[in-house]
Amino acid sequence: MSGRDADDAEGRAAFRAFVRAHHPDVGGDPAEFAAGLARFRERGPAARESEVDSRYDAPVSFVARRRGIAAVLARFRRRPPRVR
Repeated sequence: MSGRDADDAEGRAAFRAFVRAHHPDVGGDPAEFAAGLARFRERGPAARESEVDSRYDAPVSFVARRRGIAAVLARFRRRPPRVR
């Protein structure tokens, strides 16, 4: 795993362990659980989104597609005949 993936996996594991130990459904304190969730949200993915991520900087291109009968006719025009 790369560094970021390993950090994500460790963070998820820590979060899941916290939830298993402190969730109110398993006898944990609701106030402590809410405070812990707030701590995880502060350092979670939203905090990392502020980093520059160039994956989505590519230009967007739109492709016009034929619809309805025009699409069906274009498909039949492109196909070779079924008989030889």
